[in-house]
Amino acid sequence: MFRIVLSLILFAIAPAAASAAERVTLEIVLAVDSSASVDEDEFDLQMKGLADALRNPDVVRAIQGAGPGGVAIGLVEWACHDMQRMVVDWTVVRDAASAAALAARIENTDRLVLGHCTAIGNLMAEAARLLHENQFIGDRQVIDVSGDGPVNQGLEPQATRDAVVDSGVTVNGLAILSPYHHDLDAYYQNHVVGGPGSFLLVADGYPDFARAIRLKLIREIRGVAVAASE
Repeated sequence: MFRIVLSLILFAIAPAAASAAERVTLEIVLAVDSSASVDEDEFDLQMKGLADALRNPDVVRAIQGAGPGGVAIGLVEWACHDMQRMVVDWTVVRDAASAAALAARIENTDRLVLGHCTAIGNLMAEAARLLHENQFIGDRQVIDVSGDGPVNQGLEPQATRDAVVDSGVTVNGLAILSPYHHDLDAYYQNHVVGGPGSFLLVADGYPDFARAIRLKLIREIRGVAVAASE
């Protein structure tokens, strides 16, 4: 029943944004784990990793090759069921200059969410809402979920993932492994990742986040056909 209800909500809100929307190649929500398991240094590694990725020449080339519409990116910090906050609003990147400007905004964004729980299901539902209610029409819509632990609160993630995928959104995962959750990649694969061309990448702890998110953005921006041919 939950899946049906969420699907109906997402379907109902999608046409409302379409009347005055801007066409882009890709809309992507970058969702950064801001739960209590992430200390300040680890949070900074996520934000710096994202900023460095957007400045990376390979990521810039992927953005430039995405087409004239460009890529619309929004950044969300998330934790508990009622703690999902878009901290960097939708921004279209088309070239090195716009990517660098977004990187600077991300790098200088404060931590605005801190919660003692992990509600990936609620994050996916909120991210899908942000995608369907924004001012863009993307050829593809993607939620990029990064995190270091399984769900311990809120909506059941697999059912939520399935409903979000039914609404036309792909969910990709970046599992940040730790001694506490060394098998998190299997959890993400089974309960989080889904949709056309979906995939999972793994970071071996937070120091490895920058490498993983760079590769993840390249693959997400280039799309299914190009990634499959590499």
